[in-house]
Amino acid sequence: MPLMPVRQLRHDTRALRALPAPATMYRALTRHDPAYEGVFWLGVRTTGIFCRPTCRARTPHRENVEFFASTSDALHAGYRPCLKCRPLDHGRAPPPLVARLLAAVERAPSRRFRDSELADLGIDPSTARRQFKRYCGMTFQAYHRARRMGLALLDIRKGKTVLDSQLDQGFESASGFRDAFNRLVGTAPSRAGDLAVLHARWIETPLGPMLAVADDRGLHLLDFVDRRGLERALAMLQRRLKARVLPGAHRHLDGIEAELAEYFAGARTTFATPIVLTGSEFQQRVWRELLTIPAGETRSYAALAVRIGAPKAVRAVGRANGDNRLSIIVPCHRVIGSDGALQGYGGGLARKQKLLDLEQVRRTG
Repeated sequence: MPLMPVRQLRHDTRALRALPAPATMYRALTRHDPAYEGVFWLGVRTTGIFCRPTCRARTPHRENVEFFASTSDALHAGYRPCLKCRPLDHGRAPPPLVARLLAAVERAPSRRFRDSELADLGIDPSTARRQFKRYCGMTFQAYHRARRMGLALLDIRKGKTVLDSQLDQGFESASGFRDAFNRLVGTAPSRAGDLAVLHARWIETPLGPMLAVADDRGLHLLDFVDRRGLERALAMLQRRLKARVLPGAHRHLDGIEAELAEYFAGARTTFATPIVLTGSEFQQRVWRELLTIPAGETRSYAALAVRIGAPKAVRAVGRANGDNRLSIIVPCHRVIGSDGALQGYGGGLARKQKLLDLEQVRRTG
């Protein structure tokens, strides 16, 4: 069992004040709950290893676990990083196989990747499906079909014929192309000319993966992928904008990914990537007011209602705050109860506390 110096014990006692209750953290560990990614790390006394809460290694007994607020604390306590979940990685780097498949798709998006072709590349198809789904939330083939359909939709919107788009994206059967297009995009290829495209990307962060959605106007959505109601938010966005969300590359996705890395590294507190606020006039008033709250500061829901000229609309302000779909950028995590207590955050109160702690450290550091 790693020995803990008295000096480090005092340090950890201070750090534990910012952590959730031990019972809460152990429950999150048993569930591999991604909402606690980056909120705490755990050391296993019997192995001398420390892990993420989402590590898929065998769950240790409670009496063999201690919790840490940072990887530095775990290292100073004598633990070494787990080779399975790699807790020192920024965010969670894609497994080599997943990174290889993503790069292959971008090099040749219209290429067909049948199981036999994956096998010829030395890739086991079942392993590819399993790892890709675990990391990206869908199988490799599903991702690739969606990527090809997104490119086909862009081709059609630029004036290319349906037949040319079908051939360019590697679909041999016209009927198969129409069926797949209709299933994924939601309309027939011949009627897709006016359908907009929203490009989506899965972005790893130290607090867990986020989904970013953008078009040429800016970023429409940035949210934790495990947030309840995310699918409903995507459906609403597509319906209001008469658009389809599909995986793809875009300069605004590149921009927000880089800015998020800087934010979590402590090098940025504001964001330059353009955003698009999609909501009612009242919601947009609330969201614009959220943008005025500096990093390291908080506002109460009541104060927010006063600031937008609707002092009696505290509950409505709370609902609008919860409907925000540009997490971190539109900082709804900086809104707290009048008594100073944390309230309602779609990404989980543990994440909300972690974001506030990060920003407070930068302000006072």
